[in-house]
Amino acid sequence: MTHSSAEAPRIAAIIYRADDDVDALLAEFAFARLAAGDRLGGIVQRNMKDAAGRKIDMQLIDLMTGEAIGISQTLGSGAGSCKLDAGGLAESAQAVTRAVASGTALVVINKFSKQEATGKGLRNEFAEAIVAGRPLLTAVPEKCADAWHEFIGDEGAVLPCSRAAIESWWAGIAPRLAAPSACGANVDEREHKTTC
Repeated sequence: MTHSSAEAPRIAAIIYRADDDVDALLAEFAFARLAAGDRLGGIVQRNMKDAAGRKIDMQLIDLMTGEAIGISQTLGSGAGSCKLDAGGLAESAQAVTRAVASGTALVVINKFSKQEATGKGLRNEFAEAIVAGRPLLTAVPEKCADAWHEFIGDEGAVLPCSRAAIESWWAGIAPRLAAPSACGANVDEREHKTTC
């Protein structure tokens, strides 16, 4: 659902098609916000390609540490199992959990895709961020949009796969993070103390 209210929702999903380079888009946005001094945490995906431009390896970058986490395993051409590395996925889950616990201004999780749609992958970490009230940005392939909507309900914004749309959403969120709430609580404080 696209929000049209004056206040942007804290959760946003970039809906993308197979030919969109959403990984580069999300990473470029996150690194630009970090360079601007925003406190981001979570993970973005970096794809390694061969000379022909085919994806040959995937890494997740921990936005708090800059550490690259390998998430793909090399399988033979006849392999029938998932090419995602369970150890790398566990490490990336820890990166998201650290981001939520540290009170970052924005949690970025690279994708809500097939694994999350079936209750696996980083689905629990998505829930952690949402329950903690952290602003959350992710990307969702069109084929998983229904599963995302079932998971999130009407709480989030749907963004087109464009930098302008992401920047516009963030511009609606960022000022609220530093502004005191109606009760006198600073939304950006790590311990989220309320002084009502």
